Amino acid sequence: MLTLDRSYVDEMIAHAREDVPNECCGIIAADDGTATKLYRAVNAEASPYRYNVDPKDLLRIYRDLDDRGWDVMVIYHSHTHTEAYPSPTDTSLAAWPDAYYVIVSLEDEANPVVRAFRIMDGEVTEEELKIS
Repeated sequence: MLTLDRSYVDEMIAHAREDVPNECCGIIAADDGTATKLYRAVNAEASPYRYNVDPKDLLRIYRDLDDRGWDVMVIYHSHTHTEAYPSPTDTSLAAWPDAYYVIVSLEDEANPVVRAFRIMDGEVTEEELKIS
């Protein structure tokens, strides 16, 4: 189960809305399994259909994580017109088996849907998302 404070969920939704028509992306860091910081990133693809964390942002985030001794807990992105479920592209590009993949769907923009998944070896498993 993934537990996130409401502020992180609200920030991901805000990020998704701000980046329309393109998908947004970012990372949530953890310290001893507890979410500690959300890092917004630039979608290098600048696309409504796929995302790729900009390499400069990735380097900036990794350096900060390393300096603080934190881990990658969540890799998030948005779907602008489809459900909150990993696409075949999302699944094939998932390279962090220990991270949660969180998707914010704006398919119904007035009612965003946020779901969490694990993706390992092409297998998608939905995880419970507890918002505190």
